[in-house]
Amino acid sequence: MKPNKLVSYLALAGVCSTSLMSLPAIAQDGAKDATVQTKSMNDALYGQLPFTDKTDFANAHKGFIAPLPTELIKGKQGNIIWDPQQYAFIKEGEKAPATVNPSLWRQSQLINIGGLFQVTDGVYQIRNLDLSNMTIMEGKEGITVIDPLVSAETAKVGMDLYYKNRGKRPVVAVIYTHSHVDHYGGVRGVVDEADVKSGKVKVYAPAGFMKEAVSENIMAGNAMSRRASYMYGNLLKPDAKGQVGAGLGTTTSAGTVTLIEPTNYITHTGQKEVIDGLTYDFMMAPGSEAPSEMLWYVEEKGMIEAAEDVTHTLHNTYSLRGAKIRDPLAWSKYINDVIARWGGKADIIIAQHHWPTWGNENVVKLMKSQRDMYRYINDQTLRMANQGLTRDEIAANFKLPSGLEKSWASRGYYGSVSHDVKATYVFYLGWFNGNPATLNELPPIDAAKKYVDYMGGADAIMQKAKADYAQGNYRWVAQVTNNIVFADPNNKDARNLEADALEQMGYQAESGPWRNFYLTGAQELRNGVVKGATPNTASPDTVKAMSPEMFFDYLAVHINGEKAANAQAVFNVDLGADGGKYKLELENGVLNHSAGTQASNADASITLNRTTLNKIILKEESLKQAEEKGDVQIIGNHAKLDEFLGYLDSFDFWFNIVTP
Repeated sequence: MKPNKLVSYLALAGVCSTSLMSLPAIAQDGAKDATVQTKSMNDALYGQLPFTDKTDFANAHKGFIAPLPTELIKGKQGNIIWDPQQYAFIKEGEKAPATVNPSLWRQSQLINIGGLFQVTDGVYQIRNLDLSNMTIMEGKEGITVIDPLVSAETAKVGMDLYYKNRGKRPVVAVIYTHSHVDHYGGVRGVVDEADVKSGKVKVYAPAGFMKEAVSENIMAGNAMSRRASYMYGNLLKPDAKGQVGAGLGTTTSAGTVTLIEPTNYITHTGQKEVIDGLTYDFMMAPGSEAPSEMLWYVEEKGMIEAAEDVTHTLHNTYSLRGAKIRDPLAWSKYINDVIARWGGKADIIIAQHHWPTWGNENVVKLMKSQRDMYRYINDQTLRMANQGLTRDEIAANFKLPSGLEKSWASRGYYGSVSHDVKATYVFYLGWFNGNPATLNELPPIDAAKKYVDYMGGADAIMQKAKADYAQGNYRWVAQVTNNIVFADPNNKDARNLEADALEQMGYQAESGPWRNFYLTGAQELRNGVVKGATPNTASPDTVKAMSPEMFFDYLAVHINGEKAANAQAVFNVDLGADGGKYKLELENGVLNHSAGTQASNADASITLNRTTLNKIILKEESLKQAEEKGDVQIIGNHAKLDEFLGYLDSFDFWFNIVTP
């Protein structure tokens, strides 16, 4: 038996919080200026969009009480969790640099407006202390905190800012709007779990919250995390040639992700709860922006809480980091239901990103434009698909109506029309475009070598690509030089030209994630993959919340099916009264598990309680230490268990993306 080996594979079950990347930004070595074509394209936007409309800036400043603290927020090891000054180069009122899309620059100016704000009497928000907002409702006995940010450290600083300006009031309730980490991760910076367990503090969440909060990023977590390093620009330096924000917020904090299980679940639309003297009328919205999500109306405040379904951007119906596709039709119908339920009486709408909207007419107008945007993407994608257009053809020819296109809240700062349309096509029709020539295409490296050969070799392609680059045809240059790079990753000239093309596309991008993808790709083409500290993806609270089924399913993802194709093994696992008994069967390269049973012919039996398993997963103690303490017993064929462990793959975080 090799205890350290077992520990390492048990630790594979760590959950990936893919939006959290505590990675060191590196300088944009070799970053270039905007070309004439990029400057021209960006400047043209000033004549196409209503930049003279300053309503959003007035709303983003409205109710300002106090600025955010300027000090760095650091962890126990001195690591930087949040730098309030990192986007100080984004000055409100200044024209966009040539290297930033003016529309994205405007959005970045808006989301950089941070501090403590009063929304209405008794309702306050902390903004730009993390990717998301934290909302605080003052009630009869104390306060209710809605969505306590990403990290416990930033949430605590936010609460301190509130207490400093509003006085110390007890937290009597916490509400999670939905199951994404930026809406619950900081909860231990707001309340003590002992107060929750004693009943002093109630925690409300939509049905299915715990399952979705834990499971969404587990199975493909390593790939999602790596791609998230591109999406959020965590490897880029914040500056005019690098990261300028994510469109939804500036960036994510890099602190301690926590989770306290809800005490009260909202299970159906129309459910009303009186929370600290205020009446909340809830509406379920599963499968919209999150698998588990809810919206509500606070009757005494005339206020709609839209969670993340009505914000000041076209949102993702597919996240570029990788995720299950969201349903734009359901999303639009939820917003339509909100309009029907509360649109006639609401004076305010808030969300857990961006800034509020005041006045019934403005509230309804915003909701209608957001509703129609998602519905238009759904319906017109299907109309064009039914005319025989393919995914990419639809995206290339898709255009929002003028009324939506020129609405600032419909611009693609986080999502984009292009990738949301493509996602909608795949949602209904899958990846195959119907053309049999694309049914079984060569993989990228093999295809790239053929392309380069058919096009006359790398030198001939480069000559033509340089001419296209000079004309500003960056999309094609990136596409064609990518073939050279995949055919020969050591071709420095091709790598540099592709990087130059991606960089200009990044400078032109209106979507924050698109910009970050382009610029991170350019950086890695020029400098290679610079391996830094990988994210600490195993949050203790999240690991504790994993069901044994989730743990065994994730373990199964690590089975190397080719190596284990002819292997057979049976193991019993007894996790005690808190975890239950399981039978694991390895056969045909697949690891299956059955709950509530034990095999009489098991090759080995492992007994440990759930607390011990959590400690091993979190690397708080080794298996050997647990065995020596008597917390783990292993009986049976140790060699068979070793053989099983040999079939488990580990995942390298720093896999290549822009090179083979």
